[in-house]
Amino acid sequence: MAYPTTAVIGAGISGLTSSKMLTDYGVPHTVFESSDRIGGNWAFGNPNGHSSAYRSLHIDTSKHRLSFRDFPMPMDYPDFPHHTQVKQYLDDYVAAFGLDQNIEFTNGIEHAERLPDGGWELTTQRGETRHFDLLVVANGHHWDPRWPNFPGKFDGIEMHAHHYIDPQTPHSFTGKKIVVVGLGNSAADIAVELSSKALDNELYLSTRSGAWIVPKYLAGQPADKYFKTNPHIPASWQRKVAQLAQPVMSGRPENLGLPTPNHKFFEAHPTQSVELPLRLGSGDVLPKPNIRELDGHTVHFDDGTSIDDVAILIYATGYNITFPFFDPDFISAPDNHIDLYKRMLYPGIDDVVFAGFAQATPTLFPFVESQARLVGAYAAGMYRPPNQEEMRRVIAEDTHKYTGHMLNRPRHTQQLDYFLYEHDMRTKELPEGAKRARREGGVTWAQVSGAAS
Repeated sequence: MAYPTTAVIGAGISGLTSSKMLTDYGVPHTVFESSDRIGGNWAFGNPNGHSSAYRSLHIDTSKHRLSFRDFPMPMDYPDFPHHTQVKQYLDDYVAAFGLDQNIEFTNGIEHAERLPDGGWELTTQRGETRHFDLLVVANGHHWDPRWPNFPGKFDGIEMHAHHYIDPQTPHSFTGKKIVVVGLGNSAADIAVELSSKALDNELYLSTRSGAWIVPKYLAGQPADKYFKTNPHIPASWQRKVAQLAQPVMSGRPENLGLPTPNHKFFEAHPTQSVELPLRLGSGDVLPKPNIRELDGHTVHFDDGTSIDDVAILIYATGYNITFPFFDPDFISAPDNHIDLYKRMLYPGIDDVVFAGFAQATPTLFPFVESQARLVGAYAAGMYRPPNQEEMRRVIAEDTHKYTGHMLNRPRHTQQLDYFLYEHDMRTKELPEGAKRARREGGVTWAQVSGAAS
């Protein structure tokens, strides 16, 4: 079988791990990156606008869980590296495996059209037309801000957390009344930073669903070192144990003045923060329920209270999954929902693979590395998926397995337990796919004329 010429969209962590595995299998490929640098979300100040990193950002997952299996993080890194160290780690990863030779910088994909007989015609940022047999979509899902829609009109500054940099950028965040909307990790970090008494702000934190807040350290060690789902024990039992232990581990949100979460622990993504409980307990961050209405510079809340003279609203309300290079009626993800086999393959279209589209617990890094193994094997003809009927059955089964217990919100459509996923891929899906490939042969690629041009 001739290997397919392969295009990878994006040089973030999903595109880089896919490129590394394609390189290992000897599959010819080109990585199209719209920026002048690798790293995607972890390239602070990325000129393509796809980084949501703020100046003070530290990773919420410890380096012990973050590392790629074949490229551990440096031993001298702190437990929770700064974003500059994560970016350096990715730069070192590219250098170690010679991945830069396959990357075309400042040449992203503007349009991807699937040809009638298979294969892809790609229009690049430079106005070129390129043809490939296989397309790997790795453009990330933390760059297109999701905005809430509250009744009324606000006359102050409205911005998304995606555009927050530091207390001076993109606005002056000093001496003002500020409302941060959301209670995820970004909301917690920004609220903590802007509530410092040195900035002379009055900082409110508004949340709709509430959240369980977990510490970053337990018994002097990163807390996530103790967390690993066992694939041989029902996940519901393990969640029950975690739910019983959570109040002892970090208390109840009501004790901090936050609303009672409308879900049990691990039925939504928890918020990791050491400092937020302290700021709430110190009165520096003032908790509020969901916003009911906006009226000029006044913000009204569901509990009947209101705040006058609010200057800035910061929406830490998540992101959309967007594929701007596809025609809208081709492949899309309304409300962040897209049915992919093993979160990767689109039934009926065998020459496209998606990488990195999950909210993986505890982290995305080893998850995308796990997916990259399928990318490489699939392109090399050493993996074959089941038929479409079986793919759709498994999609429904996996959706229930990973998200059936989660809140029905766009944020949680892509929730996934990495430990269960990786075990399934390593012990079942990849071996079974290899058997199918030996039995039925690998996928027959279009071998489009001019694919290497």
